[in-house]
Amino acid sequence: MDSWEKYEYWLDISEYDLETAEANYKSGRYLYVVFMCQQAIEKIVKGLYILYLNKEADRTHNIVRIFNTIFDEPTNRELIQDAEFDKIKEANTEFFAELIYFYISERYPTYKQKLSSFIDQEKAKEVLDKSKGVFEWLKSLSQYKI
Repeated sequence: MDSWEKYEYWLDISEYDLETAEANYKSGRYLYVVFMCQQAIEKIVKGLYILYLNKEADRTHNIVRIFNTIFDEPTNRELIQDAEFDKIKEANTEFFAELIYFYISERYPTYKQKLSSFIDQEKAKEVLDKSKGVFEWLKSLSQYKI
């Protein structure tokens, strides 16, 4: 597979994860909403990594690091023809960090209990809606590498 086909593979599974987050929201499984949102965003970022750098991303869940590795590369940054990119990137970096917390908390029982008390319907909806918007923005970044 070439890098575009690999990107599309990651895109497909990330879309599935985002749809799963939506299904979990509708069924009231709010903790899993935020976990699946994290998974969706991580996977599309890993797809972009492959698309832009033509290699697999490191085995990490640190979305901030993966994303910055792609777009701190001057040749990749120069491809982006969006005047708002840096502003949007900065705003989304904070959200990426929040998503990392949801991943770690979901994986470890003591954190999971703590997170369960924090993730209610309102917070799950907030994370889901934000994830959908960020997902579309991330998806749009593939156009610069065609």
